[in-house]
Amino acid sequence: MGWLDPIAGFGVTLKTFFTRTFTEAYPTGPKITAPRYHGRHQLNRWPDGLEKCVGCELCAWACPADAIYVEGASNTEEERYSPGERYGRVYQINYLRCILCGLCIEACPTRALTMTNHFELSDFTREDMIYEKHQLLAPVLPGMTAPPHERMLGTSEKEYFLGLPETKPMPADSNSGLPNPGWNKKDRAAAQAEVAELYANTPGRGEEPPGPPSVSSLAIERDGVRGSESGRPSKPAIEEGDDRSAEK
Repeated sequence: MGWLDPIAGFGVTLKTFFTRTFTEAYPTGPKITAPRYHGRHQLNRWPDGLEKCVGCELCAWACPADAIYVEGASNTEEERYSPGERYGRVYQINYLRCILCGLCIEACPTRALTMTNHFELSDFTREDMIYEKHQLLAPVLPGMTAPPHERMLGTSEKEYFLGLPETKPMPADSNSGLPNPGWNKKDRAAAQAEVAELYANTPGRGEEPPGPPSVSSLAIERDGVRGSESGRPSKPAIEEGDDRSAEK
């Protein structure tokens, strides 16, 4: 060991002593996540406001944690929620089970389900950890009309999809985790305005969308999830005769 070795070691210290340090301010400030961070899910909409989800349940089948429950229903001419024949009438994600792996995103055939950068999913009750459809739906941007309504880009499915505007890159913050009303309000407002400008030529622009629907919260019994008193279907967490129940 030479007499210059200690000086060389302190040289590294002196080199970084006067450099500006990066201090993460979370939780008093926003946390910077990776652009492709796997956070809370979002159910996307078409440019006229109709839902992309067709209720195919492929995301529920692909989920390794059995955290997703979907029940599809048929559209009618009087009440249409998606351009196709069916839509997701009930959509629930149990974030007590979800491992945020993203396999459900890969299985979605219509790109209806994506993942946002919103990561603050903790809560005080088990009921609040089950997100329903109205909590997962993307906000109605300017130029969109909240369903139900008729197709605004064509009278048939073929005309509808051929009439969609050209696909353009989305702003980095356009998928951030609403409904968190806390940080970066100006950035989110700017991102939403940029998205609205991309689809400025969408028919139906200027109509005032109605408010979000009111959905009763779920109740939880032991390890199962049952519907509310309004008659929603139930899906037990572990069915009788399941191999996983025997393992426990």
